[in-house]
Amino acid sequence: MKATVFIGGGRITSALAAGLRLSGDKRAIVVYDRNPEKLRAMRRESRIEIARDLASTLFVANMLMIAVRPASVAEVLRETASCGVPMPSLCVSLAAGVPLRKLRRLASSAHWVRAMPSPVCRVGRGLTALSFDPRVTKGERRRVGEFFARVGTVLELPERQFDAFTAAYSSSHGYHAVATLAKAAQAVGLDRATSLIAAAHALSDGILYWRESGNTLSAMLHEAATPGGIAAATMSAMDASGYARVVKNGIQAGVKQARLNARG
Repeated sequence: MKATVFIGGGRITSALAAGLRLSGDKRAIVVYDRNPEKLRAMRRESRIEIARDLASTLFVANMLMIAVRPASVAEVLRETASCGVPMPSLCVSLAAGVPLRKLRRLASSAHWVRAMPSPVCRVGRGLTALSFDPRVTKGERRRVGEFFARVGTVLELPERQFDAFTAAYSSSHGYHAVATLAKAAQAVGLDRATSLIAAAHALSDGILYWRESGNTLSAMLHEAATPGGIAAATMSAMDASGYARVVKNGIQAGVKQARLNARG
């Protein structure tokens, strides 16, 4: 039996497995982790198979997902090289910031793909960026693209854009914005539950409306923030307080961290 194999059983592996099962995907999924105890819940939720050891994991792999922290990638790939079983030709790294050139150096026989999936893939609304090593074949590109398309939208990006994408696309922006907006609403009189409802509507439902309407962002801002109105006053005060500068600084810090990961 051949399977899609994950080395690393963390949150993104759990989210991808759950999203695949939600989509009706019945493929064999095998997960190896040094701490197999944490995989039991994933097995109950997503019917994954827990690998006994790394060698048996590689033996059944037809597509290998490296789903460990960036700092652990080199160690994991050295371990795979020493276990006596050839790596599959198609390998996908989910480690943020680790470039293709480093992956090639650590495992030169593999055809490498970088993928950056969102945890929102758990509910089938993920967003995944892909970047391919030149040696990846058309058939392998199709396989990888179809895999991630099962759990959401797929974008193919040149690798030079990967760090910026990683910093900008995170669902943490939405969660952080909801928490910050709700806290500000509480400070001016709303109770906590109502503050969260209002903040979630402002962000989630408002953005969904924009995406489904086909209108431009400038048109939507004009519609929602009538000159002289409450929304316009709110946006103006945010801009004057440095809102754009704060967001820019955050994105730049994320890109810097991704580049630090590449050096590790």
